[in-house]
Amino acid sequence: MAQPPGIHARRAALQMLDAVLRRGETLEQAEHAALKAVRSAPDKALARAIANETLRWLTDLDALIDSATKQRLPDDAKPRAVLRLMLAQWLRLGTPPHAVIATALPLLAGGPRRLAHGVFSTLTKRELALPEAPTLPDRVVARWGAERASAIAAGLAEPPPLDLSLRDPSRTPQMAVKLGGESYMPGHVRLSRGSSVEKIEGFKEGEWWVQDLAASVPARLMGEGQGRHALDLCAAPGGKTMQLAAAGWKVTALDLSKRRLDLLKDNLKRTGLKASPIRADALSWEPKHQFDAVLLDAPCTATGTCRRHPDVLHRIGQRQIEEMTELQAALLTRAAGWLKPGGVLVYAVCSLEREEGEEQAARVELEPLPITPEELPAGLAPTPEGWLRTHPGMLGEHGGMDGFFVARWVRQ
Repeated sequence: MAQPPGIHARRAALQMLDAVLRRGETLEQAEHAALKAVRSAPDKALARAIANETLRWLTDLDALIDSATKQRLPDDAKPRAVLRLMLAQWLRLGTPPHAVIATALPLLAGGPRRLAHGVFSTLTKRELALPEAPTLPDRVVARWGAERASAIAAGLAEPPPLDLSLRDPSRTPQMAVKLGGESYMPGHVRLSRGSSVEKIEGFKEGEWWVQDLAASVPARLMGEGQGRHALDLCAAPGGKTMQLAAAGWKVTALDLSKRRLDLLKDNLKRTGLKASPIRADALSWEPKHQFDAVLLDAPCTATGTCRRHPDVLHRIGQRQIEEMTELQAALLTRAAGWLKPGGVLVYAVCSLEREEGEEQAARVELEPLPITPEELPAGLAPTPEGWLRTHPGMLGEHGGMDGFFVARWVRQ
């Protein structure tokens, strides 16, 4: 029997969902295997969209499913997984119910199609609407607190817009007009989502690179380089390296991953910016000289990227947080030791967990160099300690931003 058009995209989305929820893989890891059988670029994009929206609204989708079943389906039951995808397509992607049914029920070949069809049909007959913001998983709310979790959830209702960092910040007004975007600080332009990155004007010429607004702040806090030496630890894929190079720093860009370091080299080539990439483990590497500044964008749980990577809401728990904090502490100790007297250390994580941010910063034995309001995008302010804490609900009326923690010190 011929497969209905679009079935491969739905099957890939189902495989990705299973890899995230059952095996704890990242969505990026899950895509590699799941998308092999999907031929066209639009179908690949559809599979990603279905998986992302399912994970973004998972708690609310499950509540709808439970409201239409007499006996609760187990979390790992295939009919529940398929129903999640069906509801995400209908309620979030606007797929007509008949098309949802035609492309989803074949995923239950040899299984309880009638059950899935009955539950979905029951729900489509109701006046249904998802809440304004996704309901976060209970364990996430327990970690962040109800009030903070609610503020963060407000920034997750829609996939994020596209932020660009400019090679020449002095041309910000012209680039904003040229690209049809908005700017929230020099060197930044925000575009509406849906743009194909390679087709945006200036891509081939290397006039900009993709970088979330919050992710662009740590390198800005290093100031102008004026030919001084900076070390960018865990540097790939290179957004912060390019920022530092554009600001006049002589940058050593260190990363352990060959694949990610190759991306950094490609980005440097495209933009025409110069840096010295090194593949090494920061826990064993020894520099030949000390640096005027060190930027440590440390490996972390990445829970702050939940608006673009909603899988982190369902994968990350206390074990992963503890593993990351141990690594971060070791990297901070080494980074501090590589500073010249008067040198500046900036520490950043794209995590919403206090253990990876505030608690790490409180243990650093260097002189604090507080972040000032003038150094930040409009609408953001430093904490009383002089740190920066962002989350996806901030700048919500403009499309939000990733969750970051940033702190800065100077070596006496």
